[in-house]
Amino acid sequence: MHRPVQRAVRAQRLPRILVSAAALPVMLVAAGCSSDSGSGDDAQKEASAGPGATVSASSAAPTVQPAKYQTLPKACSALSKKTLDDLIPKGSKSGKTGKLDEPKQRGNCNWTSLDNNGVKGSQFRWLNVALLRFDSDARGSGDEQAHDYFQKQVSAAQTVADALDSKSAPVAGTGDEATAVRYGLRKKEGTFKQQTIVARVENVVVTLDYNGAGLAGEKTPDPAALLKAAEKATKEAVAAVAAANGDGGAAGAGSPAPSGSSKAPSSSASPSASASKSAAGTSKAGSKSASPSQSAAKKS
Repeated sequence: MHRPVQRAVRAQRLPRILVSAAALPVMLVAAGCSSDSGSGDDAQKEASAGPGATVSASSAAPTVQPAKYQTLPKACSALSKKTLDDLIPKGSKSGKTGKLDEPKQRGNCNWTSLDNNGVKGSQFRWLNVALLRFDSDARGSGDEQAHDYFQKQVSAAQTVADALDSKSAPVAGTGDEATAVRYGLRKKEGTFKQQTIVARVENVVVTLDYNGAGLAGEKTPDPAALLKAAEKATKEAVAAVAAANGDGGAAGAGSPAPSGSSKAPSSSASPSASASKSAAGTSKAGSKSASPSQSAAKKS
């Protein structure tokens, strides 16, 4: 009696279940279409916004000014024969190039003079000229990197160990900026008077070291005279850098320090690309030239 009723109820429920089951895929498909439609709108928005965003990003990127000077003179040819005769009277032809020299990037040359006066003693002179050029790159312009290196060279000269009566002063009319550091060093051979002049012209740094000593009873040379001679030689070396780049009028005209000069030197002070290699080599050589009287004492 009850079975026919149950069958009737089941028969009524079955169409409802089938309808519900059929409706579920339709809802899923509709939801999928709706989702795809939204994704397409987002993609269109991104596509339309993409080029504009790229243009704005590229336009916001800073432009690095190209380095002005692209080459260097040979360090041993940076000074005239007359200047060498004045500074190195017995060794104007003794110039020796540095082992780390690299054409157009860095150069180094040193001269030694020993004027032997017999029983009265000897006058010793030592001269070194170092040139280093910086290229512009992602770390900054060549001028900015040269300025940072200029500051480091001056600081190194001002902090030489055992320096006596160290004094520093700017040098006028020599490139874009120049500083002279002078001091004495007492060695067993005598008292050496050291003059270090660091100058920057555009993206090139010139470091000139000049010292003298009276040995075996000879008088100690006048430091003021040594400084005057060193300043003259530095101006000549700076002019040689400008002339090598076809810029005869820029060597002696001072100009404001680069825009980054007010900032403390950062890692960019270590030159990048080929210049970084140059600075690394010069730093090694510079540790020797920072106290050139040591070399002078050995050679004496």
